[in-house]
Amino acid sequence: MGEIGLRERKKQRMYQAVSDIAIGLFLEKGFDAVSVAEVAAAAEISKPTLFRYFPAKEDLVLHRFADHETEAARLVAGRVAGQSVTGVLREHFLAGLERSDPVTGLSDVPQVLAFHRLLYGTPSLAARLHEYLERSEAALAEALGGDLDARLAAGQIIAVQRVLAMENWRRMAGGETVAAVRDDAVAAAERAFERLRRAGVDG
Repeated sequence: MGEIGLRERKKQRMYQAVSDIAIGLFLEKGFDAVSVAEVAAAAEISKPTLFRYFPAKEDLVLHRFADHETEAARLVAGRVAGQSVTGVLREHFLAGLERSDPVTGLSDVPQVLAFHRLLYGTPSLAARLHEYLERSEAALAEALGGDLDARLAAGQIIAVQRVLAMENWRRMAGGETVAAVRDDAVAAAERAFERLRRAGVDG
């Protein structure tokens, strides 16, 4: 069991190291200007090895979102008795705003801003991000029961989280600070999750 755990940890470290190297190159030269072969050489691995870890070039960047892909589904599936779907997701999003989690868009750290400019400013990465959101929605729909009503609710929830994060990122990219935006971001999240609750996504 310990050996399996060690192998998995080594694998995760490899994912992280290669992704970090790739993102550094992309930020320096531009996503389209850097080849997969160049990333492999910088990471001191072969191109076939790189593709075993990252099936597409875009995955080198989207790896940073991997842990979040099924996050909403995990939160919903693991909520305590009596806790609503909107309640658990609202609390989690507000906690993310409190700690300036980049996934909420509310981060003015220069490296995070640069990463988001790379992500949203590169068409192929933006398209890949859309696929990630579709998988998040599918996982959440499954956690909600998998029927049409569950899929409709999941679509609304993921859309709300995306729009909230994009609005925060838009203001960060415009030069505002976290301190200046946080109260508005919290108020917007409160309104949005209340609308979801009234829309009946809790069932």
